[in-house]
Amino acid sequence: MAGKSSYPRKWEWPNGAKIAVSVNMALEAFIRASQVTLEKTSNKVDHFSLSYAEYGAKSGVWRVMDLLDDLGIRGSVSTNGYAAELYPKVVRALADAGHEINGHAWANDQIMKDDDPDAELAEIRKCTKILTETAGHAPVGWTSPGSAGSANTLSFLKGEGYIWNGDDASDDLPFLKATKNGPMVIMPRTNIPHNDLVMWAMAKNPPGVIWDGFKDTFDQLYSEGKNGSPKWTEITLHYHMAGRPTLIPTIRKCLEYAKQHEGVWFARKRDIAEWAMKHESKA
Repeated sequence: MAGKSSYPRKWEWPNGAKIAVSVNMALEAFIRASQVTLEKTSNKVDHFSLSYAEYGAKSGVWRVMDLLDDLGIRGSVSTNGYAAELYPKVVRALADAGHEINGHAWANDQIMKDDDPDAELAEIRKCTKILTETAGHAPVGWTSPGSAGSANTLSFLKGEGYIWNGDDASDDLPFLKATKNGPMVIMPRTNIPHNDLVMWAMAKNPPGVIWDGFKDTFDQLYSEGKNGSPKWTEITLHYHMAGRPTLIPTIRKCLEYAKQHEGVWFARKRDIAEWAMKHESKA
């Protein structure tokens, strides 16, 4: 029936917002190769591919920071521990500007395994230490590279003081998941249609495809919010991709479009997770 929603979860945002929008960014570093290369070189380190990723810290991050500062938006930054080691001044600049610094494993081309829990816990602690030192405060959110967490990730993170994790794609809204160390807020991946890696770099689409996906998603969810079932969406920007001049106009177009609407809550992911923890604990 028009004007109603069959979605079973009852939800609300601060101040009655119709939709929450977050900007999720990534400061990534790699050991052997990044996501983009001109020719696969699996038998050696891909130096060109590593240089493509280095663009993010040298140039792209500053362009995205300027854009968000111009729009008055603060976002969240998935940050590899190795990236923090290589670019500590970049991490501190992001933190000082009010952006959330999140854990993103040590290197973006290394994935933790289910059968080596000791190594995973050691890596989480190693990443947490350097992110805390470079940002000036401890991270509370974590998304594994490719969202490929292990069977142990949630419990380890909760035990180390984290409150949210992004290795999931099962819903439109955050939800709580039990771990042996207490409940963790799950922040599902709502960003696939407007993720620069998936929709631009990997798919080799023109930049406008991100605008198409963002606008259609925003319009649908905003309509659901007006009908009493508010949702959440985000746009994901890797500094070594979205920070290139090719994509900046499209990203600006997306965010300016969202800002034209009333009842939009622009929030960092930790803000959304903290709200979700309170909301779901009362449910």
